[in-house]
Amino acid sequence: MDIASVSFAAYLVAALLFILALAGLAKHESARLGNMFGIAGMTVALAATIALALDNDPSGLGIGLMVGAIVIGALIGLQRAKVVEMTGMPELIALLHSFVGAAAVLVGWNAYLHAEHKGDDSEQVLILKAQDMLGIHSAEVFIGVFVGAVTLTGSIVAYLKLSAKMKSAPLMLPGKNLINLGSLALFVVLTVWFVIDPQLWLIIVVTLLALALGWHLVASIGGGDMPVVVSMLNSYSGWAAAASGFLLGNNLLIITGALVGSSGAFLSYVMCKAMNRSFISVIAGGFGIEAGPAEDKDYGEHREINAEGVAEMLSGASSVIITPGYGMAVAQAQYGVAQLTSKLREKGVEVRFGIHPVAGRLPGHMNVLLAEAKVPYDVVLEMDEINDDFADTDVVLVIGANDTVNPAASEDPSSPIAGMPVLTVWEAKNVVVFKRSMASGYAGVQNPLFFRENSAMLFGDAKDRVEDILRAL
Repeated sequence: MDIASVSFAAYLVAALLFILALAGLAKHESARLGNMFGIAGMTVALAATIALALDNDPSGLGIGLMVGAIVIGALIGLQRAKVVEMTGMPELIALLHSFVGAAAVLVGWNAYLHAEHKGDDSEQVLILKAQDMLGIHSAEVFIGVFVGAVTLTGSIVAYLKLSAKMKSAPLMLPGKNLINLGSLALFVVLTVWFVIDPQLWLIIVVTLLALALGWHLVASIGGGDMPVVVSMLNSYSGWAAAASGFLLGNNLLIITGALVGSSGAFLSYVMCKAMNRSFISVIAGGFGIEAGPAEDKDYGEHREINAEGVAEMLSGASSVIITPGYGMAVAQAQYGVAQLTSKLREKGVEVRFGIHPVAGRLPGHMNVLLAEAKVPYDVVLEMDEINDDFADTDVVLVIGANDTVNPAASEDPSSPIAGMPVLTVWEAKNVVVFKRSMASGYAGVQNPLFFRENSAMLFGDAKDRVEDILRAL
């Protein structure tokens, strides 16, 4: 059996392992096994690719370049994975998406330079013409470059916004929607032109157009919507990889890219529903900014409470719900929260967690943090599962969350987050909000929850305040 056949079979095995990885990651209990399937699939894929490269390049030059690239990439990846904190994971993932986009652009340009650019007499063009595939190949090149370039700059902007190196406020250019739609229409026209007459200047123009569009799409999105942007870019990177797979004739890359692209798109759709956003407008990069800034309103005075007061309140409670947000991640308070949960459950208090779909800066951010701290899976519930129970709850602890518990979303039609489904924590008997200050959340919207009669503010670092409550208990 030749190496090509063995590699083809290995690619099928790797594809099945990737599918099993996605299935495993769908549940808390099987997530670790899902990760192992993914690692195994990638190992098989790399081994098959290296074997195929060795078989096709007896001189060893190609494999030498490949090994060099793998070593450099591995060293960079290990260094970043070692130093990144959980709060920095969203921007790291956004940055990694940019590399996928860059790879797709390079593969597209390479495919063009090896076929269309060499003219009608080149060997590859003659083969493509004989198979009546030249037009399809040209379309693949053009679409692959476009999707890759949009992913590249879009991911860079997402990284800059998430890491606070760029303002999170949306870019408000006049006629922004017309710019996006016009760019897409121009891309369609250029694609048809390129298929009919592949010219170097056309691929240069579409690369520049896509780079500008990717930047504008994500720059036009406000910081409060960045979790959706991350999953959307994840989808884009998958389709970019699939386009590269078509150009390289690599079935595994096509399958893997399609898996990533479709799962990212589905996750974006789920999150859009959770935020009352239009999925189509998300893809177009024009969502979440139609409403003007919220009016400055006088909600009255807030009420403060200390750790001892919270401990006393918890001691007399029979049911407690904890709603975490990005502030818990920043403070690394999840371990203290897990201890608090354990202590209260030992006292017979029912403790559960309410997780908003876009809590944090990344889909599933809070779930990962709580799992890391060994919080039992069965007490971690999604928004739809727990929202009806707040009215019968004695105490709600809002730890580092803001926009996801803002009653203005359902009570103030003029609010920029109007219509966004939120955790209805204000329906509980008592609400304690852990915050460093009275500053507005990531979306820049004031939260009237802080001024409710049944709400009290516990100021300071969330980790320190949780430890103070534990001591008081």
